[in-house]
Amino acid sequence: MDDPSTTPALPRHYHGQIAEALAYLEKIVVDGLQHGFFDCSIEIRIGNGRKRDLVIRAGKVHKFIIREDELLR
Repeated sequence: MDDPSTTPALPRHYHGQIAEALAYLEKIVVDGLQHGFFDCSIEIRIGNGRKRDLVIRAGKVHKFIIREDELLR
């Protein structure tokens, strides 16, 4: 496992649904750490119009639809 002090931070110039999904993931991880436990699953599929359907299950189900032009290259 990487040493957290040497693991580079993710770039923070995401926008739209990617930014919302990452913020939600960060929230559920921090909440889980505070509570001492949590279970989470992530599913990604390419849907209509090459949009990515990102589904996060952590107690509740949240779905984010990410357009291809939002992806960083």
